[in-house]
Amino acid sequence: MLTYTADVLFDPADEGLRHLPEGPIDLGGGRFSWIGIQHGPDARSGSLNLFDLATRENRSIPLAGRPGFALPAGEPDRFFIGLERRLVLFDVESGTEETLADDIDADVEGTIINDGVACESGLLFGAKELTFTTKTAGLYFWRAADRQLFRLRDDQICSNGKVVRRQNGDVRYLDIDTPTKQVVEYVLDIESGTQSQPRTVLELGELPFFPDGMIGSPDGEGVIISFYNPAEAPCGETRWYDVKTGACRAVWRTPGSPRATCPLLIEQAGKMRLVITTAVEGMPADQRARAPHAGCLFIAETPW
Repeated sequence: MLTYTADVLFDPADEGLRHLPEGPIDLGGGRFSWIGIQHGPDARSGSLNLFDLATRENRSIPLAGRPGFALPAGEPDRFFIGLERRLVLFDVESGTEETLADDIDADVEGTIINDGVACESGLLFGAKELTFTTKTAGLYFWRAADRQLFRLRDDQICSNGKVVRRQNGDVRYLDIDTPTKQVVEYVLDIESGTQSQPRTVLELGELPFFPDGMIGSPDGEGVIISFYNPAEAPCGETRWYDVKTGACRAVWRTPGSPRATCPLLIEQAGKMRLVITTAVEGMPADQRARAPHAGCLFIAETPW
């Protein structure tokens, strides 16, 4: 098994930006976006952030609510954002937003949108129940062609990492509902807006921490998962798993920051690097003092 130690890429001076960074997305040209879900334990707003690898400069754009994800919308400076309980099209330069769906989890209380991913016909995204105890959070498919929203599940707790792939003509995707510590696979029917029953592909219940963000590995055979560790630990972990065998192929460690949230593969100087977001969220003050890099963004070498 390969082991890498990540370096600090961005150490936010603003403590609010350190609270809950997630969702890094490659924008091309050595740039990526990421979100600050909320800027403190009692905050009700967050941000969209644009980071330049060459200059290490970060531009933070305040949002009118808590974002669960932000995905490029195919036009410069426009993003699909899951904001509280709405899906919006956000324009960075004007700060304006167009509501695309506003009936997300409309029949339950105490949930907001969480992780999401683009697929060939729209967006897949889930929600999280804010006490992390009740199975009431939804899982959704938004079809771009007719802007129709389909609820695929209504019984998740904290819907997190997702990876979409085509196999034998099927649109399949991997999904994590964090408390289950499982990665499951669905087959999505684009036309009907329905999906198959889940098939478990990875069981991670033996681990002391929780799977959060997830991306596919370049070989198409595995996934890279960042793990949120609520306990005190010298470092956080992001792991590469072979989906067919369940074997762990590599571990990336984030020193001084145990709560890794999301990974991103991005090209830099002709090599593939791994960006990892980490969080302060929920960390007691005494533990925070012993986790000097909590809430930083990290970068590491990879075997690719």
